[in-house]
Amino acid sequence: MSFTPLGLIEPLLRAVAASGYTTPTPIQDRAIPIVLTGRDLCGVAQTGTGKTAAFALPLLQRLDAAHGAAARANPRAVRPIRVLVLAPTRELAAQIRETFVTVGQGLPYRSAVLFGGVKPGSQIAALQGGVDVLVATPGRLLDLAGQGHLRFDALEALVLDEADRMLDMGFLPDVRRVLKMLPVRRQTLLFSATMPADIQALAQQVLKDPARVEVTPVATTAERVVQSVHHVAKGDKRALLCTLLADPEVSRAIVFTRTKHGANRVAELLTRAGVPAEPIHGNKSQSARERALGNFRSGATRVLVATDIAARGIDVQGVSHVFNFELPEEPETYVHRIGRTARAGAEGIAVSLCEPEERPLLRDIERLTRQSVPVAAPVQIAARAAAAAAAPVAERPPLPPRGGRGGPGRGPRPAGRGPVAAASPRPPERRDAARSGAAGSPPPRPPPAGGEGAAGGRGGRR
Repeated sequence: MSFTPLGLIEPLLRAVAASGYTTPTPIQDRAIPIVLTGRDLCGVAQTGTGKTAAFALPLLQRLDAAHGAAARANPRAVRPIRVLVLAPTRELAAQIRETFVTVGQGLPYRSAVLFGGVKPGSQIAALQGGVDVLVATPGRLLDLAGQGHLRFDALEALVLDEADRMLDMGFLPDVRRVLKMLPVRRQTLLFSATMPADIQALAQQVLKDPARVEVTPVATTAERVVQSVHHVAKGDKRALLCTLLADPEVSRAIVFTRTKHGANRVAELLTRAGVPAEPIHGNKSQSARERALGNFRSGATRVLVATDIAARGIDVQGVSHVFNFELPEEPETYVHRIGRTARAGAEGIAVSLCEPEERPLLRDIERLTRQSVPVAAPVQIAARAAAAAAAPVAERPPLPPRGGRGGPGRGPRPAGRGPVAAASPRPPERRDAARSGAAGSPPPRPPPAGGEGAAGGRGGRR
């Protein structure tokens, strides 16, 4: 089946064909006709199923039907925001915006993306020129809305993408704050790979008489992913990972760790073992993350070592393998991890390294996905891998000694000096002024770079 029967206009069909796509995926085939009617939608689909185009194509067509003539007559006019897409991470937000640009290249609409971890100046400038489609992480959107840079009076459609991941990252309170800023009359689309109770409650709150599209059962893994698990002692994990990645059949792989420091250590280990690897996580600057991702896409780096949240939105074709160096604490995360391979109908392999202490986590995964993960055949650890794993890995650097105003530590307090006086509390009126930003109070401290878990400016788990 082609895209033509879905009812898309000619400019969109040309853009789809130019992108090399000839057949819609199941989520596109079922969701596009529904979204074109203006109805709310709840879509349950795993990552890599083409769901971004499933909402981008019909929303652009609805924009063109309602405002195409005016946009073509006055292409330089300042546009109000008519479509808002919320995404949990900066990588996913950038990918969604790129999809809107790609499939909408024949239409006169502007789009912009907002996320934290970078200075907001260029983002504010883009907003001042007017955009039709805005893609944003919740935190940065709230920051700029609070500064008066955003208005949603003309909003017609809202998309909540990767809703379950926003729940995992603790962003639902921010999402609810955003919802209060939006018009009640709008089309709302919610997409999620899993449907935990909190997401079901959110869907009931924001969707009105929605159609439900479920292309795969909730929390099941992609059929084209071949899964296996190695039961291994904790001390042998690093050597086994190096041995597995030395296989030439591993053409492009993502290795998952639970922590940012763990990602750094594993990347260092692999590089020492002769497997070039780069880490990507929330402590990396936006430029470093883009550089690592660019090297991974181009093939300059064969292995990307990632934390779960940093990997959201990584849409790289041809990922042959996913390795779970550490099993995730939340079983739903396993579904997201292995969805990095076997994207867009391709096949892939997911390998988990399970130490004895992680076996309860494996049982949780099997219970959630309603299938057993096959045990892999034993692997002989290579000598070079064993040597690399035995070498010391850089530990976390110690914290510098504490001192007054960032200065050097002052050592123990001399005897006979008496107790240190307790700091006097700030008077209530100064506390109130600081909270309200009253005149004479210092300006509030700006959000740290990489806030919202480096997905926006609100702080989050990364």
